[in-house]
Amino acid sequence: MNDPAAPARPPARLRVLLLDDDTFMLDLLEEMFEELGDFDVRCESDARHALEVIASDAPGLLVCDLSMPDMDGIEFLHAAAEAGFRGGVMLLTGMDSGVRRSAERLARAHGLHVLGAYKKPISAEELASALATLLAPGSTEHDNLYNVTTQLGK
Repeated sequence: MNDPAAPARPPARLRVLLLDDDTFMLDLLEEMFEELGDFDVRCESDARHALEVIASDAPGLLVCDLSMPDMDGIEFLHAAAEAGFRGGVMLLTGMDSGVRRSAERLARAHGLHVLGAYKKPISAEELASALATLLAPGSTEHDNLYNVTTQLGK
């Protein structure tokens, strides 16, 4: 039973996994998350290590570069989907909009909940908007993920 006099628990911090082979981009993204709120951010520059993180301590949000050595973003997303990842996914790339749209469709076809595909470098405003919709109270996770993509016109 819920005790109405019991103090409310603070919401759990959203776990975020940043995956990019560019350490400068990882540092930039990590700083952006720090400025936007209290997130539990982990940075990985190696896709295989990131898969281990997903298996052991799945994040609620994955921010993934598409162009990486050894295992590109598409291969990584396929492996993440095969591993049962169910969090939100934001794709980042310096590639053109056609590649971003194709990658987004492919990730969705693998059953991933894609928030959108963004051109690098993502702006603080784009990141804040996606997070605000994802974390909006009163909506289910699936609704929030759908709304991010719809509202950003991705």
